[in-house]
Parts: sequence; structure tokens; C-alpha cells
Amino acid sequence: MLSLAVIFVARCLLVMLFLPFSTLDKILNPGQAVAQAAQGVRAPWLARTLIFAGAAVEVVMSLAILTGVADRLAAFVLAGYCLVTALVWKQFWKTADFRLRGVSQGREVFWDFLKNVALAGGFLMLTFGSDAAGVGRFVDRPFASSHPYAVIEEGAR
Repeated sequence: MLSLAVIFVARCLLVMLFLPFSTLDKILNPGQAVAQAAQGVRAPWLARTLIFAGAAVEVVMSLAILTGVADRLAAFVLAGYCLVTALVWKQFWKTADFRLRGVSQGREVFWDFLKNVALAGGFLMLTFGSDAAGVGRFVDRPFASSHPYAVIEEGAR
């Protein structure tokens, strides 16, 4: 039973940025969310659409990871989501004051960029597993579950 709790908590930690926090922020502060999205796209209607789509991705994919239903595909989608948000909204290289020493707004964006990329790496590990054969397993059956809550008897390994 402890192993099930550990796996569930690990998955909660992996998605907690999205569900509940980022999604809740979009709901409680829609104007700020749209303003942030507008930094990457010019059309206000597109910014609103991106916020709505982002919230849907965050909720649905996080729930899939937590329940283990098509969790590998959900992790793959969230990895892509993290990479896209890093490249579109965490453009540290465009800040006028990016430097590694001293006060720098760009460095703060740089750390946010790296956090998004690292989180994408975590989601890819969930997608493929920890070995090269996992890539083939995912390609062959992308909608399959990783069965995270299955308990295997110690002697059956």
C-alpha cells in the first residue's frame, strides 16, 4: 500500500504546477492570463483561445496522469506543452538585461525557461520510461496506460 501512495504522490508532485495551480490562476485571473498570452500572439481572440486551450490541456492531461488512463500520451502532450510555453513565453534571450551575474530580469526568465525544459524531461521519462525500449513501446501503443498502480508480487519479477 505504501508503494501505491508513493507513486500517487510522485505523480501529484509532477502535475501540481498545472492542476490545480496554473489552472486556478487562469480562472481567478483571466485578464492577467490573457495579457501574458498576448505577449506571444498579437490577436486578443487568439490569446483568449490559447488560455482556454491551455487550461483544458492542463486539466485533462493532469487527470490522465493521476488516474493512469492513457498517461503516457498525456505526459507526452504535457512535455510538448512545457517546451512550447518555454519557447514562446520564456524568451530570456530577448530581454535587454540578461546576464548571469548581478541583478537581471532576464536571468529570472532564464530560470523559468530551464524549469519548463526540465519539467518536459520529467514528463518524457514518464512517457518512455527509463530505457530505450520505452520509445518503441510508446510508438507502438501511444494510448496504452503505464499501469502505475498495478502491484506486482515480489516473486513474479
